[in-house]
Amino acid sequence: MKTVLITGCSSGYGLETARHFHAQGWNVVATMRTPRADLLPTSDRMRVVALDVTRPESIAAAVAAAGPIDVLVNNAGIGVVGAFEATSMATAREVFETNTFGVIAMMQAVVPQMRERRSGAIVNVTSSVTLGAFPFAGVYTASKTAITGLTGSVAYELAAFRVRVKLVEPGYGPSTRFTENGGARMQGLIPEAYRRVAEPVFAAFANPGKTTTEADVAETVFRAATDFSEQLHFAAGADAVALVAVSARQGASVVA
Repeated sequence: MKTVLITGCSSGYGLETARHFHAQGWNVVATMRTPRADLLPTSDRMRVVALDVTRPESIAAAVAAAGPIDVLVNNAGIGVVGAFEATSMATAREVFETNTFGVIAMMQAVVPQMRERRSGAIVNVTSSVTLGAFPFAGVYTASKTAITGLTGSVAYELAAFRVRVKLVEPGYGPSTRFTENGGARMQGLIPEAYRRVAEPVFAAFANPGKTTTEADVAETVFRAATDFSEQLHFAAGADAVALVAVSARQGASVVA
């Protein structure tokens, strides 16, 4: 029976992904900064483990507690939305510590065992902001785009050892706690000078058309984790899939 370790399982995409892998018969190590076993099914195939991806000692303890890991899902992340000019370097560093350096650290913690076994998969969950230009998301986009570049490079390296590395790019999930979790971090990030520019953008977020659900992401992560083709990118959610289609059409028109 295979084991998956998933980061950021306290809510949203991570929580649903843990439930989905469990429903498929996997052993699940669901990690959270503050463990809450009551969020997940009671089962001998479900373990809730403390993990802060910004702390090396926490990573080492979680990986040791998990035992052999067949799939790592890097889902933990924090958000920030606001004018680039108003986003402090302290906030930028905070976002990169989790979204970028946390992913790098988790990958480096599990790659040796996967390389030695010549099997395994790493799924990095980024965002549809990497698929198009989204205003007022510059720092967040940068933190996720860095992982896109990293994943493509490492996927090539690890293919020699039969270790697969994949990207899942979720769209906008209004039912998640993205805004709630980043509320304090986003205070004051729309200065008066930007208000007229920001109003239509945030109005669109308040009344979205196509969106992404937790189930969309969980199912796509599972598909990526069990995919043995050379496919790297997996869009998750109707809006993310639509962005990929638009990008493909734009690329075709440029070539033509």
